Amino acid sequence: MAGLQAMAQAGSGVRVAVVGAGVVGLTTATLIQEALPGASVTVIADKFGQETTSDGAAGIFRPGLQFRGDDEKLTRKWLADSYAYYKKLLEVKGTAETGVKKLSGYHFSNDYPNIVWNALLKPLLEEYRPCTEEELRAHGFKYGTFSTTLLTECRSYLPYLTRMFTERGGKLLRHHLDSLEELVGHFDIVCNCSGFGAKELCLDITVTPIRGQIFKVKAPWIKNFYYVDYDMYILPGLEAVTLGGTRNFDSYNAKVDKHDSTAIWERCVQAVPSIKDAEVLREWVGWRPYRPFVRVEKENMSFPSGKTLKVVHNYGHGGYGVMTAPGTSMHAVKLMLEMLPRQSKL
Repeated sequence: MAGLQAMAQAGSGVRVAVVGAGVVGLTTATLIQEALPGASVTVIADKFGQETTSDGAAGIFRPGLQFRGDDEKLTRKWLADSYAYYKKLLEVKGTAETGVKKLSGYHFSNDYPNIVWNALLKPLLEEYRPCTEEELRAHGFKYGTFSTTLLTECRSYLPYLTRMFTERGGKLLRHHLDSLEELVGHFDIVCNCSGFGAKELCLDITVTPIRGQIFKVKAPWIKNFYYVDYDMYILPGLEAVTLGGTRNFDSYNAKVDKHDSTAIWERCVQAVPSIKDAEVLREWVGWRPYRPFVRVEKENMSFPSGKTLKVVHNYGHGGYGVMTAPGTSMHAVKLMLEMLPRQSKL
């Protein structure tokens, strides 16, 4: 509690807490600083950097059709805002500093002609087309698309966000919250970006882990990304290639499963045979914080003690947190400004 009080008293202006230090939390925190330059902003989390789920994410900009906001218009706005944010970041700052890079590749299938076409992605990309007959023959598939998109490597992007946040005067506090009520009196408003933690902090029973298991391998000859059907993917990042994956709904297994390892490896080698020569750097398991609809909304929370707290929620992104963090965070900051007294926004 003393740590919360000290952080809240530091600085001037409105006191803002952001709960969660994954990609959604840190993106939200930096956008708050841009919207409220005089605010005192503190990121509170029990995990930072490589401890977070965001660290293991491959970070490709490629929405699944199950990613949803409250309606299709809002969903498309989040995606468009996010893509524009990363594209501008790449143009202004470059790959070395931010971890954002262009990446081209394929989505193939032998059995599902419709799955290779992504209606949410096509309007955003400059290059998105059906595969040529020659490309299909060369890779041994019946159906496919080729596109050029963006990939955000969180091993670089999270440190970039952290540097930007702290250089602007933002504060980081390692603290485990049992309840958002702990923040009452210390902060004027809270942005809740707690991901899977919202299951307990908000008593939100709709938050469900979707277990993901991947390999990180050294395979510098892999230049394109590859998807096959639903869950097989090969995604070259800056330092490693991600091989995946699994999509185990409501699974709390945090350990590497040898059967999943075998299945992932076999599927990837079948799609791109040269993967058999890759050096395995590590295997990783994470819980995607899934919710049927991503929750971005404001709430005046009331507690049994009679205390109240202004909260803006921004969680439930599932496996699309890296991809959509900018768009949902822009929305969350807009809602936060609506909740603050007019004089606090000056």
